Amino acid sequence: MILTDRMKRTRQRCAVAKQRVAKLLSTATGLILTIAISFAIVILLILVLSDEPGRAIYFFFIGPFTKAYYLGNMLNQSIGLMFTGLGIAVAFKSSTFNLGGEGQAYSGALVATVILLALPNMPGIVGGPAALIGAVVIGAFVAGLSGFFKMRWGTDQLISSFLVSSAVILIVNYFVTGPLDDPTNSMLTTARIAEQYQLLLIFKPSKLDISIFFAVATAIGTYFFMQRSHWGYEMRMCGINREFSKYAGINVGKYLLVPMAISGGFHGLAGGITVMGTHYRCLKGVTAGLGWNGIAVALIAKNNPLAVIPAALFFAYLDAGAKAAMLHADVTFELAKIAQGVIFFLVTAQALYGLFDSKKKRKKVAR
Repeated sequence: MILTDRMKRTRQRCAVAKQRVAKLLSTATGLILTIAISFAIVILLILVLSDEPGRAIYFFFIGPFTKAYYLGNMLNQSIGLMFTGLGIAVAFKSSTFNLGGEGQAYSGALVATVILLALPNMPGIVGGPAALIGAVVIGAFVAGLSGFFKMRWGTDQLISSFLVSSAVILIVNYFVTGPLDDPTNSMLTTARIAEQYQLLLIFKPSKLDISIFFAVATAIGTYFFMQRSHWGYEMRMCGINREFSKYAGINVGKYLLVPMAISGGFHGLAGGITVMGTHYRCLKGVTAGLGWNGIAVALIAKNNPLAVIPAALFFAYLDAGAKAAMLHADVTFELAKIAQGVIFFLVTAQALYGLFDSKKKRKKVAR
């Protein structure tokens, strides 16, 4: 009897494992097909609109790998995208919606800069973490406001997060161009942070720094947090069905606030690392694009923290390829953006991902 029960449980586990593998293969096949189609459309656009299509195609797809400088900067660009993509993935997985990533990352960059400028003689191992913690806190606070508004008054998070972010961007601009502006620099920027706070470069002459390992480790940790922890389980349950979670005894109000705060913390961290690893100061608009691009990364990754890593690399690759094509061929900025838009639209669409599942279901019905 005991042996029979064990055999049943083993068979059930095998069946579940097979279903997961089949679903993963179906998704991967759909994604590969979608990328192939989108790349074909980009090639067609270049053939039609470029006077030197061969050169343009070469640099669009191969350009990021032709020089160590291009490759390193491409990898460096993916760091911030990993953090903002993780922030969006956590929020979306919990069925909360954060459109305020731009302001959260920008405020994180400012707070990190202020802390580092206020501690010019502090050892890097002390001041650096303090600045990043400050960036996380301010990002979590800015995003948490929208979560609190939703929990307290039912305010739409899409609208409130965007409006709060827009206001925060103006406030940060005021400080960067006003009280914190560096009068010795012709750009709209703060003073440069001390050398001990600048993250170690690992692939010169590019700007790639050691934080890429931290970003990958954070993505792995986030995956295990969402899949293995009690909080992660409740957040996912609220994302699947908030009403059911409520009747199951989960404090659903808390999970309107917590995922938003975590999401904002990731965005603030992205801003802080951008300052410490790439620019060494807070320029006006230093994190522009990180918030919106993080949404694209999370959509490509289907809100899977582990998939955020290749999704961020893919996004950075497309951007680097577009820049290389603009620099070495006759590809215009507009054509590069159209090409990127086509790829992102098709990759984030759902149509082809379930194509093979549908075929399998039809075969089963036919049988």
